[in-house]
Amino acid sequence: MLNIVNLQTMKLRLPPMAMYIHIPWCSRKCPYCDFNSHERVKKIPEKKYVEALIADIKNDLHLVQGRKLSSLFFGGGTPSLFTGSSISEVIQSAEKMIGFNDDVEITLEANPESVNPQKLKDFYQAGINRISIGVQTFSDEQLSLIGRTHSSYSAIKAVEMAKIAGFKKINIDLMHGLKGQNVSGALNDLQCAISTGVEHISWYQLTIEKNTMFFSNPPKLPDSQLISEIQEHGAQLLQSHGYEQYEISAFARPRKHCTHNQNYWQFGDYIGIGAGAHGKITLNNEQTIVRTLRTRQPNNYLETKNKGEKKCISVEISQRPLEFMMNVLRLKDGVPMKYFSERTGLHQSYISKIIINLKEQGLMVDSEKRLLTTPLGFRFLDTILDRFV
Repeated sequence: MLNIVNLQTMKLRLPPMAMYIHIPWCSRKCPYCDFNSHERVKKIPEKKYVEALIADIKNDLHLVQGRKLSSLFFGGGTPSLFTGSSISEVIQSAEKMIGFNDDVEITLEANPESVNPQKLKDFYQAGINRISIGVQTFSDEQLSLIGRTHSSYSAIKAVEMAKIAGFKKINIDLMHGLKGQNVSGALNDLQCAISTGVEHISWYQLTIEKNTMFFSNPPKLPDSQLISEIQEHGAQLLQSHGYEQYEISAFARPRKHCTHNQNYWQFGDYIGIGAGAHGKITLNNEQTIVRTLRTRQPNNYLETKNKGEKKCISVEISQRPLEFMMNVLRLKDGVPMKYFSERTGLHQSYISKIIINLKEQGLMVDSEKRLLTTPLGFRFLDTILDRFV
């Protein structure tokens, strides 16, 4: 437990700045999805939505505080439902108003059924330099069970088309722990992903979340022992093919990590634009940290008279250690120790007793320069995080 008496605060330093762009529409709502996504029932008001996104950028310029963007991420929903010209307009506006780092990473999420060779070429020419393809599984039977509208063939074809379009950075999203799935089935999904030659694979467990169709009518999922076996054998398979696990659910070839997600996990800053988008901002002048949230419903978002409106919630000092640790300890290599003070505004002594105790229990590495877990601590991350509540 944290002792919040006699806090010793320090000066917050501005971390890197990124931008998340939310496009909330999908062709069909998946039964497991608890994201802010809305099934398209008529034509998407694409032009009007792009105008609102650009208005969000203008209204948030004061939050940039002299920084350029290290990454942009178009998430959803299904951003690949939009045209390349719309995506280009948002990118160009962000570059003109804020500016990009020389090595800026710009990712777009895409579903296999929503892309074709020309559309992928348009996205690449628009400035997208990393594409994340939502495959989830290469089993046609499993795809049907989880409500996906593409086939395993179209998933493989989407990766091939992305390569032809010019993409050098391609991620495949996969889930494990599906209904009726055994170790062999999960490993087959991974083997199919590996065979495509992509540089990055996001591999995460299906969980039943509130406000989803699966929550109302849950499928019978594998038990915890089987999940552990799947995770153990899957990690070994990926490692044997040159993919290093650098985060709980992320595996990549050397130097092919996702810059945008790493910024989240390193407790960096990001502007969130679009319906339901979240942001996290360090305010240098006020020496505080705020979380931002925009209106979730697309129609309400578009009808808002003063575009750029959002809720701002201050991250209280007592909350910062837990929020920081929840992110940075997801990284297998952790972060420099100095990040704690620089990005929470708290002296290291605030958590020193807890860290010492965790080291004594073999859950964290005995290092004065980095905050990171041992392999045992990485497996039982929730146990570690409970100490910072």
